[in-house]
Amino acid sequence: MATDYDAPRKNEEDSTEDSIEELKARRAEKNSAVVDEDETEAAEGFELPGADLSGEELSVRVLPRQADEFTCAKCFLVHHRSQLAYEDNGQLVCSECAA
Repeated sequence: MATDYDAPRKNEEDSTEDSIEELKARRAEKNSAVVDEDETEAAEGFELPGADLSGEELSVRVLPRQADEFTCAKCFLVHHRSQLAYEDNGQLVCSECAA
């Protein structure tokens, strides 16, 4: 908000002269300036610099499950044996899923 430093300043007597109706009208004007904007619409037009990865090729080396690892029967993630919580009818469950 720009401030005009050359304009005369209001003293306490001037500020108390505002009527209740004027104050209510000012408040209504401030509230009417609120703009409803759809977040998804605004996000569609926003692009991060360097975010276009269409020309990139990603290569990931996938290793088979090791002898000291197991696949959790609940979350299907591969964990180290140290995270084994229990075994139920041959189903191995990790400590995170057991909690």
